[in-house]
Amino acid sequence: MSAPESWKASIDFALLSDLGMRRANNQDSVGAIPADSAGRFARRGHLFLVADGMGAHAAGELASRMAVEQIPQHYFQASTTPAPEALRRAVQQANAEVYARGRSNPEFHNMGTTISALALLAEGAVVAHVGDSRVYRLRGNRFEQLTFDHSLVWEMEAAGQVHLDSPLGRSIPKNVITRSLGPNAEVMVDLEGPFPVEPGDRYLLCSDGLSGEVEDAEIGMLLGCLPPEQAVRVLVDLANLRGGADNSTVLIVEVLQDFETAARGEAVLVGSPRASLPWPLVATAGVCLLAAGLLAWLELWPLMVITLILFAIAAGFTARQLLVASVAAQREEPVQPRESSRSPYRTFAAAPNEALLSRLAGTVQALREAASEHDWQLQWEAVDRCQAKAEEAQRKQCWGDAVRLQAEAILETMKQLREQRQGEASGSRVDL
Repeated sequence: MSAPESWKASIDFALLSDLGMRRANNQDSVGAIPADSAGRFARRGHLFLVADGMGAHAAGELASRMAVEQIPQHYFQASTTPAPEALRRAVQQANAEVYARGRSNPEFHNMGTTISALALLAEGAVVAHVGDSRVYRLRGNRFEQLTFDHSLVWEMEAAGQVHLDSPLGRSIPKNVITRSLGPNAEVMVDLEGPFPVEPGDRYLLCSDGLSGEVEDAEIGMLLGCLPPEQAVRVLVDLANLRGGADNSTVLIVEVLQDFETAARGEAVLVGSPRASLPWPLVATAGVCLLAAGLLAWLELWPLMVITLILFAIAAGFTARQLLVASVAAQREEPVQPRESSRSPYRTFAAAPNEALLSRLAGTVQALREAASEHDWQLQWEAVDRCQAKAEEAQRKQCWGDAVRLQAEAILETMKQLREQRQGEASGSRVDL
């Protein structure tokens, strides 16, 4: 594959958004906009977004959908602004639009949404973030949270007032957020990165419907052992089996090729805006200069003098426009973001181990007990076969195989539960 074409195969991704087990509507929104040309990849890379709306009636659903639709529009339209700053401004512009819509209709008053946006660029990964939806990166067996939760408990921990694992920290509601798009006319956007991108990296964006139900180490383990298409399904099903109290949205991106190689040949398109020549004025000056030469050859001196004056005027305007455009370009150039001194904010070991595998098996076992208690007519043969093979792989310390087989057991269990409950939300919670 030639360099200008290699951007097409630089990533693989999968996404899934689910209603959950307790909600009547899905207020999450998700967007994936891979580059559709080598030029767009060089300028703007691949863009991925997850938003979790909030508000009465359909307000939260509208807010999250507006964010996922408006941010890409503004981001790709700002063609002369460097990508990181363009992403920040796009989030701020989307905030203004959500805010205006909320003020225009009493039913949408104070509506809002979280947003986590990931741009995978040739120069690195950049994250724009507001709220408590999250962006993670898996590199090898190291699973890192790249975003800071704008939640009450995280803000209190950052201020030194509480520790997340203390009794007080555990008692604070995790869903109280301190920052979101929409409720206010202006919003502060966290811009993280650029982080170096390496082949094999996997990025995960999610709403708190996943992170609130599934432990970070479990997410990292499943992300590392399963292909993206299967991982999104297993993670959403696991969140639902753990209770499914909220909508769950998961988006996974895997980096397959070196991004610098993928962008090679298009680097001229990247960088700060340049002042372009005002071609009509240049053409006018050129015509005047040629005409003056011809008039001098014909010894028509008065006309030659007039033509030279016109040439001087055209040349002067050309120089002036170039100067104005150059100054404007310099003013447009923002300060490049620096990699955050605090991000990644948390790091977890993602290698499969016996404790994590036991927890996955325990989820299925808890559902067996709930099925017996509620007299659910589930067929367990396929689940039993998967779990028996998983236990055998675990005894042999074939950890990756054991995780994949336990994942298949979870998928089969959730399939059975959906068929049994036929879409009902009540009575389907499994507390673990």
